[in-house]
Amino acid sequence: MSPTGGSPSGSAASCVSGRAEVHFSPGDAVVQRLCLRPGAVVSLVLEPRADDRRWTAVLSSAPAFVLVSGRRVDADGTARASLRCAGTRGGTAEVTARAKAPDVAGAARVAFTLHVDVLPYPTQG
Repeated sequence: MSPTGGSPSGSAASCVSGRAEVHFSPGDAVVQRLCLRPGAVVSLVLEPRADDRRWTAVLSSAPAFVLVSGRRVDADGTARASLRCAGTRGGTAEVTARAKAPDVAGAARVAFTLHVDVLPYPTQG
């Protein structure tokens, strides 16, 4: 995974705000972390898989914190999705990408997980 626009660390100084892009390539760790600020938009790019499986879905465990939209799979097998960090409060969500072989029956399996920590901006008081 190579985020541009911020670091995948969970510290406040390294949380992504604004727009960023995250690339996942074959050989990268299948579980990653990313810290986002409310309102951040991340373009998730899942490179084509090295096995016979294809990307089938990108889902969020908590759409109130991280909403997945605009998912598509290109002709070369690259999957793309937009992750929008909603709301103004903090929380966590797991964004999972599923993959399966096109000619095999059964449900797709999770092949990539992005743990997203949403860290609100500090309030002045």
